[in-house]
Amino acid sequence: MDRSGGALRGRAGDLAVLVVAVAWGLLTARIQEAAAEPLPAALLDADLATGVVGCVALWWRRRFPVPIALALACATVYSETVAGAAVLGLFTVAVHRPVRTTVAVCGTSLAALTAHQLLRPDHVTPPLTVFTIIGLGHLATVAWGLTVRSRRALVASLHERAAAAEVEARLRAERSEHEARHALAREMHDVLGHRLSLLSVHAGALSYARGAPPEDVARAAEVVRQNAHRALQDLRDVIGVLRAPVGELPLPAVEDVRELVDEARQAGTPVELRDGAGLTTGGQTLPETQGRTVYRLVQEGLTNVRKHAAGSSVTVRIEGRAGDHVTAEVVDTPPAGRSPARVPPPPRSAVPGTGLRGLEERVRLVAGRLEHGPTDEGGWRVRIRLPWPL
Repeated sequence: MDRSGGALRGRAGDLAVLVVAVAWGLLTARIQEAAAEPLPAALLDADLATGVVGCVALWWRRRFPVPIALALACATVYSETVAGAAVLGLFTVAVHRPVRTTVAVCGTSLAALTAHQLLRPDHVTPPLTVFTIIGLGHLATVAWGLTVRSRRALVASLHERAAAAEVEARLRAERSEHEARHALAREMHDVLGHRLSLLSVHAGALSYARGAPPEDVARAAEVVRQNAHRALQDLRDVIGVLRAPVGELPLPAVEDVRELVDEARQAGTPVELRDGAGLTTGGQTLPETQGRTVYRLVQEGLTNVRKHAAGSSVTVRIEGRAGDHVTAEVVDTPPAGRSPARVPPPPRSAVPGTGLRGLEERVRLVAGRLEHGPTDEGGWRVRIRLPWPL
């Protein structure tokens, strides 16, 4: 649509230029016929023919602006009817070609018109007036062409900037969407992975409790139901946090670590919490981001123990002081005399899982350090060290 409209406007402009050049030529020819000393008929016909050819040549002025402008300028040495076409040719060069080229063509045109005045002097108008009109006319033509050229360059630059801004906005939107999806995936893994691992433990216990008393089976089934309900509630909380404005809904904090430990104990995992910093009891206050990172560490560590090291005992340590660093670690230790029933994922020290990758990103955001790997006792340790500003 835009291209067809531009083509129509270009053709209309070409026709307008042709009409102006023809009108200029006809006016000049009429003045020559009415002159006190008219030209011989042969020279007058040659002059008129040159003007017609010059007007037709303007149709290709955009494709060959410099050659056509030079040819028309040279034709003005003996032809007056081609003068209008020559002016339009000079204007086209000023619009489409560099200033240096425009100056050269303008100089050629001035030289040709000077030669014309020497060959066919105007006996009515003083020479000084004639040359002044010629010079000012060329100056006005070049200035007009350069103005049009500058305006077109400005419009093109604005279009380019608008296109670049549109591309940048699209990339920014795609990046924001990617970050939102990544945040959703990370929160889903952290929250639901913990809750579903508890469900897996209790559901597995039910499968082996066929001969258990009905009260025990009912109690285990109730625990499964409660954890399924909590998983659904956690999912709603995650979606709500991601949709709500920042700070509107509560997020887990370091004080909630005790709840994680209690849930793990209820699921049958022996967990010892050693909070030397007093953060889980409110003895000291940790910044929200660091506190949430400690919470996610404990959550991820307990989840991995249930998934990969069933039967192991777990120690959760939190130490540090304000103005220095806070250190938190989750260490699982297999029972004495045997190794835990650890499901072998890819080597965790070389290829961290989804949860550890998400935890590593959280730690990096607060300029902390994450360490994870096997212990001498055959267990596994996940440890973080975070700055604790005053």
